[in-house]
Amino acid sequence: MNENTKAIIKATAPIIKKHGEEITTVMYKFLFLNHPEAKDLFKNAQADQYKKLANMVYAYAENIDKLEVLGKGIEKVAHLHVNTKIEPKHYPWVGESLLLAIKEVLGDGATPEVMDAWKEAYFFLADVFINKEKEIYTDKAAV
Repeated sequence: MNENTKAIIKATAPIIKKHGEEITTVMYKFLFLNHPEAKDLFKNAQADQYKKLANMVYAYAENIDKLEVLGKGIEKVAHLHVNTKIEPKHYPWVGESLLLAIKEVLGDGATPEVMDAWKEAYFFLADVFINKEKEIYTDKAAV
């Protein structure tokens, strides 16, 4: 991820904090509309899942320039993903839905530069999760 992307994401952190719950609520609407099979992945999710995701998205934006701060949170979420059978194929569904939600909620504030940065940042983090989850799946298989 390049420095310009990091700067744009960091600059959007206050907006993400302010509108995060709305963004994640809309994101789940798009996710379940466009990928109804994703509902099964969330059948045991807590009612405030959208709030947790909003906080995670904000934490990512706020700490985009120091991702090591997010290490424990990434580890915890990766284990949850493994336990709920999240697979690499699911990440594009969520990414597409998140980007649609950001565009809808932020309206004119979702400039092409902002959207490009969020796309790059999302898929960067998705790769981090996919790799971490591969490690966990491998460790579980070895036991």
